[in-house]
Amino acid sequence: MKAQTQLRFDHKGEPQNSRGFAYNLARNSHWTVLISVGLAILIWSLVNKWGNLPAFILPSPAAVWARFVQVLLDGSLLRNTLVTLSEVLLGLFIGSVLATLIGYSLAKSSTLERILSPYLVASQAVPTVAIAPLLVIWFGPGMSSKVIICALTVFFPILVNTIIGIQAVPASLHDLMKSMRATRLQTLRFLEVPAALPVLFGGLRIGATLSVIGAVVGEFVGSDRGLGFMINVGRGQFDTALVFVALFMLILMAVLLYSLAYAAERHVIRWKPNGNQ
Repeated sequence: MKAQTQLRFDHKGEPQNSRGFAYNLARNSHWTVLISVGLAILIWSLVNKWGNLPAFILPSPAAVWARFVQVLLDGSLLRNTLVTLSEVLLGLFIGSVLATLIGYSLAKSSTLERILSPYLVASQAVPTVAIAPLLVIWFGPGMSSKVIICALTVFFPILVNTIIGIQAVPASLHDLMKSMRATRLQTLRFLEVPAALPVLFGGLRIGATLSVIGAVVGEFVGSDRGLGFMINVGRGQFDTALVFVALFMLILMAVLLYSLAYAAERHVIRWKPNGNQ
């Protein structure tokens, strides 16, 4: 008799072969990122070397690394990074909570949506960088104005995703909950929130990246600390290496926040099928 191939399961009840495939896919993705970064640094070095560009136009990767080590050792990079990160997290939290609450209200009330939607859409016609100076004047150059600017930046994408997610719940499922005599709170908890979670997390991932932009815009307008302040200092002193260091820290911050939002989505929505299945 021929030996039959058995599908083995791990302690979580998942097929080991599918877990191995996911692990290999993640490992390959990490290698892809490393290769892409290494290739970008190589091209950067070649352009800097063959183009014979001055340091204030395009510093070499070695010069940027040396500047990174310098500001890391003197503590200025950590201090300014923590300031920007605090503004981003507070702004993201406040903007997400307000957008979710208002979005749910608009999704459940067509009258309220007709009344407020024109104002919400019109508010997006004004760029954040245009109203940032007013907010700094009104709320001062401290952290408050930066948090407000950050919250305004992430508000609209999360609001739209909340409305779409709640309104996308099938009416037949609402009828089913009514037939089971579910209360409004039970319908929200057991139907609307689980059904809308994929869309809600999509808005959160977008907001996580936009929150960094909002905080930096506020720091550009008026601030004496933060990564945006470091970019202003580097620009004023033609210290392009310092500008690159601050930019790379902002990119790293945005990537980490996006990854955390994605990891939270995968942890919470375990029933959502993977794209490779």
